Amino acid sequence: MSTVDVELEPRIEGHRRELTGYCYRMLGSGFEAEDAVQETMVRAWRRIDQLQGEGALRAWLYRIATNVCLDMLRSSQRRARPMDFGPASTADAIIGPEVAEHRWLQPIADERVVPLDGDPSEVAAARESIRLAFVAALQHLPPRQRVVLILREVLRWHASEVAELLDTSVPSVNSALQRARATLADRDLSTTRVDPIDDEQRALLARYVDAFERYDIPAFVSLLHEDAVQSMPPYELWIRGREEMGKWLVGQGIGCRNSRVLPTMANGCPAFGSYRTSPTGGHDPFSLQVLEVRDGRIAAIHNFLYPELFPTFGLPAHLD
Repeated sequence: MSTVDVELEPRIEGHRRELTGYCYRMLGSGFEAEDAVQETMVRAWRRIDQLQGEGALRAWLYRIATNVCLDMLRSSQRRARPMDFGPASTADAIIGPEVAEHRWLQPIADERVVPLDGDPSEVAAARESIRLAFVAALQHLPPRQRVVLILREVLRWHASEVAELLDTSVPSVNSALQRARATLADRDLSTTRVDPIDDEQRALLARYVDAFERYDIPAFVSLLHEDAVQSMPPYELWIRGREEMGKWLVGQGIGCRNSRVLPTMANGCPAFGSYRTSPTGGHDPFSLQVLEVRDGRIAAIHNFLYPELFPTFGLPAHLD
């Protein structure tokens, strides 16, 4: 490795986290985002001789990452949440068949995309921009509009910088941004705001863990908003209302009894790895629970039934 390469390597790697966040917002999948960033790094090293100037590295990496994401989006379907497929069901509804993984919006660990040691306002803004509802709304935008909105509204690039990255004009960028804003306005994201993580929320989460692990359904339900929602990808079925969620836990969800949970963070929200009792002893990974807390109560529990997600959140493969 040359002296130039040795000097460039930590600088290039230093952009991995923010590039992962960018690619995640574009693609809606943590696994795909990391694949996209890895491909970005490979292409960057192959074309390192094309890097123009000391200050051009970040923009150059974003150009490569954008092209990688646009390539990946040409052959993929829009990722969505169960709420995007149809109305809520009741707790005793037929759960239905699994839907292929590539159709679902997938969660991502905060530590992979959020500058955890950054300015508090920057950390809060980064968390807000990876909320599940916001990332799901982004998937409704055509890919190039998605690029424009993320770079302009989330990452605060100037219109001229975005125009240069996309090889287009500033008026074209501004027009794309207006159309993207109009599409997101129709999604009404004002109702998706969640509470900041503070001592009051930590106390609420402690009560949640206690009620869930003891399987005290009345105590569990008391922590929920009256119109709280629960979803369970890879199934389309989702339910609304704390009464229905309570019925689910004593009905089709009874397998959650005797579960254990470990805390983590996902999509700017508190999350838990849920482990079910294993027939061979201990507990095995079952689902990643992403919670949304609003006005002092739990407004949503998104259960991602993908045990393969656990390693990416630093969660163990088994609990003794």
